Amino acid sequence: MTRTPPTAAELALAAEIDRLGLTATCHQLERWRAKRWLAPTDQWSDPATSALRPDIVHRAAWLAALSRPGRGISWIGWTFWAIDDTEQTAALLRQALIRTIQLPLRRAGITLDQIPQGDSDAAFDTRQDLAERLLRGRRAIGRDLDGLLRAHAASAGITLPAPRTVSNPFDTALVRTGARLLMGGTADVNPEELTDAWRSVWTGPPEHLDRITAAHLAADHAGDDLRALSPLARGLPGWVRALQNADAHLLCEAVRACTKASSTLAKLLMERADAGMLTVLMDDVMWDHWVRAGGIAPAGRLGEAAITLSTVQYLLVPGWAEDLHRYQDRMDRLLAAPTTQHRTTM
Repeated sequence: MTRTPPTAAELALAAEIDRLGLTATCHQLERWRAKRWLAPTDQWSDPATSALRPDIVHRAAWLAALSRPGRGISWIGWTFWAIDDTEQTAALLRQALIRTIQLPLRRAGITLDQIPQGDSDAAFDTRQDLAERLLRGRRAIGRDLDGLLRAHAASAGITLPAPRTVSNPFDTALVRTGARLLMGGTADVNPEELTDAWRSVWTGPPEHLDRITAAHLAADHAGDDLRALSPLARGLPGWVRALQNADAHLLCEAVRACTKASSTLAKLLMERADAGMLTVLMDDVMWDHWVRAGGIAPAGRLGEAAITLSTVQYLLVPGWAEDLHRYQDRMDRLLAAPTTQHRTTM
């Protein structure tokens, strides 16, 4: 198929990127526009001067730096959609998040329509069977980031803050319970089962778990259900509905915050991973509420799943968004702090 000859604007932008030491072909510029990562050509120039807008050059340079032959840019593309925050980019973002959140189902050959609703015995049994299908072939994760860092620190004689929750959030007992929660929500797992699953891997202060259990019991006696506040109250179908119904601007705000936080965290861990920095990061509830459960977002499907999980928590968990913004401020201060010549590295 004959390609349309490049426009003067495309040639000018490609030349500007080349001047910055990067490479972008006119074909790439066309593809980035089609993906809505780059604005339409008629928006590239300043109407008053006809010069290329600096923000367009900056965006194209980022895309050129991120692009690799045969590889996508993963969730970084979501960041561009969230930053632009238009009706079209919000729709693309919503579609990508909903597609990602259903990936475990697709891998197990399950569709959302196959998950029965209601509290009948038949519906419950079907959800339990689907939860088992969800776990087939799943690779067990022996130790998460927290455990790896603590083991490395211990071998180097470095003391880090004591664990505050579980030894591994991906422990088999928690994952099996989590699969049932994804299929049927909190109604399918009684409080005692959930507490037992947590207690089997709990390494934080024992009184903390006891307080949580007591709070649920007191709420039950008062006729309240604290589990209804959980983001898993209605399972994975509830997550999908939350993403479908989320305000477009709030959805973009959530993804902007979550992608920025994950990028900052990655930069800190790669460039400032000393005992002092880790102590500050770990001595905060968001280490367990976010870093260990979706804060690390590598390129590819695992990273997309991490950003999606963080976005769901941002939208559904009371106070979580405020805590993430507070943690972002803490990470920004760590990143801005001057480095010292003699550091105790991990």
